[in-house]
Amino acid sequence: MGAQPDRGSVGIGKPGSKTRVVAVSSGKGGVGKSSVTANLGIALAGRGRTVGIIDADVWGFSIPRMIGATEPPQVLEDTLVPPVAHGVAVISMDYFVREDQAVIWRGPMLHKALEQFLNDVAWNDPDYLLIDMPPGTGDVAISMSQFLPRSQTIIVTTPQPTAQRVAARAGLMAEKVNQEIMGVVENMSWFTGDDGTRYELFGAGGGERLASELGVPLLARIPLVPALREGADEGKPVVVSAPDSEAAAAFETLADEVEKRRPRVRSHPELVIS
Repeated sequence: MGAQPDRGSVGIGKPGSKTRVVAVSSGKGGVGKSSVTANLGIALAGRGRTVGIIDADVWGFSIPRMIGATEPPQVLEDTLVPPVAHGVAVISMDYFVREDQAVIWRGPMLHKALEQFLNDVAWNDPDYLLIDMPPGTGDVAISMSQFLPRSQTIIVTTPQPTAQRVAARAGLMAEKVNQEIMGVVENMSWFTGDDGTRYELFGAGGGERLASELGVPLLARIPLVPALREGADEGKPVVVSAPDSEAAAAFETLADEVEKRRPRVRSHPELVIS
């Protein structure tokens, strides 16, 4: 079971909250966004940070299995106490939907579910709350921008130009709703063969081009390693199952970048004197 509710908690997204909210987004599915979220969360927890993850991909939820948080949340009075795995607390639709059930919801239901994930879960003001966003720029993205207007966004892409062009739309969405884009992560950047040669199986340069287009830094390039897929299937992400691998090292680099890139200070628009 996770930590007990802290009745003195300010509430994530509320004024005075210490929690840094980081949304991990992409324009399309299949780029490894959930893997980036899970491994980044564990890397941050390994530094002594308190970390939570909201699996906001209400149709394609995968975080609980990927991170090994398979026990359902506990109910204490009117509060959900999230399960914890590898030092990371998790909430997801996966805990509330049967294996043989599909989530067929429209905007208002999605909005309400995400609101409950934020307000009815005992997060206890963690240092970081990571949001594993669904692909695209639809209802969930709009709702999260309303709930968490001060959040930062990481855009995940793969090296090929097609993925980079689609991921750019997620960046444009973040800019449209005045969310700060922290930077870009390029996933599946290369595979290192037994001979030590790097093979760029999905092309090259997509992450750099996207970062340049959005005017933000390229935070990390994540290589393909078998342990990345195996760990996700077994509930032991690569930073746990293969901490000495080049992929784990890349996630540690990403955690370094996230730690040092604090949110920019914003003035309330109604308080700016011109």
